[in-house]
Amino acid sequence: MTPDRATAPDTVAGAVRHGRLAVVATLVRLTGDFDLAEDCRQDAVERALIKWPIHGVPDKPEAWLSVARNRVLDVLRRRRTELERLSDLQAAIRPADDQSCAIEDDRLKLLFACCHQALPVAGRVALTLKTVTGLSTREVARAFLVSETTMSQRLLRTKTKIRNAGIALRVPPADQLADRIDGVLAVIYLLFTEGYSATEGPPLREALTRDAIGLALLVVDLLPAHDEARALLTLMLLQDSRRRARVGRDGELMPIDEQDRALWDRDQISAGLRTLVGIPPDQPSGPYRLQAAVAALHATAARAESTDWGRIVRAYDALLAIQDSPVIALNRLIALSFRDGPDRALELLPTLQEDVAACPLSHAVRADLLRRAGHVAEAIPAYRIAVEQARTDSERRFLARRLNEIPQAA
Repeated sequence: MTPDRATAPDTVAGAVRHGRLAVVATLVRLTGDFDLAEDCRQDAVERALIKWPIHGVPDKPEAWLSVARNRVLDVLRRRRTELERLSDLQAAIRPADDQSCAIEDDRLKLLFACCHQALPVAGRVALTLKTVTGLSTREVARAFLVSETTMSQRLLRTKTKIRNAGIALRVPPADQLADRIDGVLAVIYLLFTEGYSATEGPPLREALTRDAIGLALLVVDLLPAHDEARALLTLMLLQDSRRRARVGRDGELMPIDEQDRALWDRDQISAGLRTLVGIPPDQPSGPYRLQAAVAALHATAARAESTDWGRIVRAYDALLAIQDSPVIALNRLIALSFRDGPDRALELLPTLQEDVAACPLSHAVRADLLRRAGHVAEAIPAYRIAVEQARTDSERRFLARRLNEIPQAA
C-alpha cells in the first residue's frame, strides 16, 4: 500500500459504489436492522477517508469495507438485550453461511429478503429500492411520484413494522420465492428506470442499468418459467439498446422519433426479442409483457414514421386495465397523438389532468402537443413552464431547444 492523499477520496468513492451493496446486503440479512447496517457502513467509509490518505489505499478496498461487520459486532456487544442476535451473527459470519439457500448472489438474496409479503407493497418496494441502490430518499420519492416527506414517512412506517412485528429479513426457501417475485421485479425495474432516465444529475446512469439487467438475468436463471421475469428482462434490454442515441451532442435528451436508429444496439435488440419469443403467447399478458410488446414495436420499426402506433395504443389500453398509473396514461396519450393527431390528444388531456398532474413530464407533453397542433400562442408559455419544472439539465436543454425553434418565442 502506498499513501496517496490525492486519490484516496476517489478510491473510497469507487469502493463505496462497487462494494456498498454486498456489505449492506450482508449486514441487513444478518441483523435485520436497516439503520444499523447503513450506520456501520457509513462509519467504515468515514474511517477510510481518515486512514487511507495516511496509511495508503489497500489493494482490495472493497474487501476493506467489510470492517463494517466488525463495527456491527461492536454495537451489538453493547446492546445487552441483543445477546442472542450477536450469537447468531457470529455464527452466520462463518464460511458455511447460507449454503442451503437456492440463491447464490448476495444482491438477489437482499432483494428477496427485503420483499417480505407481510409488508405493504409500496413500503417493501420503496425500502428495498433505497437499501439496494443507495438512492437518496428524494430520488426514491421521485420514482414513486410522491413528495420526499411522504416517502420518509412511508419508509419509517415500514421499518417500524419490521421492528414491532419481529419480521425476519431472511431469504425464503426455494418453494416460497414466487411469493415475493412481484416486489423483486418492481425494485429491479425502478432501479433500471432511475439509471435509464435519471431524476437528477446526468441523464444516464449506466451503472444502475447494468445492475438492473444483471439482476433480471439472475432472476430468470432462478425462475426460468416465470413469464413476467422474462418479459421484464426483454423490456430492459430493448429500452437499453437505445442508450447511445438518447442524448444529443449538446447533452439534451432526444425523443425516440428524433433518434439516430443506426446507433441502436441491434445485438441487444435481438437478445431481447429472443427472450420475448420464449414467453407462451396463450398466457395472460402481465404489465411487463405489455410494456415489452410496446418496446418491441419501437425496436422493430425501421423509421419513426413506420411505427405501428395503433398496436401501441391497444397495448397501453390493456396495460391501463390492469395497472392504472399516471405515467402509463400519459404514455398512452402520446401514442394516441401519433395515431389520431395531436388535436385529439389535446381534447382528451383535460380528462386526464388530475391523474397526470403528479407526472413530472406532464407540462412538457402538453407543450409538445400544442406545438405539433400549431397552437403556437399557447405552446410558448407551456414550454416556459415545462423548462422551469424540468428535473435535469438534459431535459431543460431539450425543452429550451423546442421553445427556441418556435419563431415567435425566439
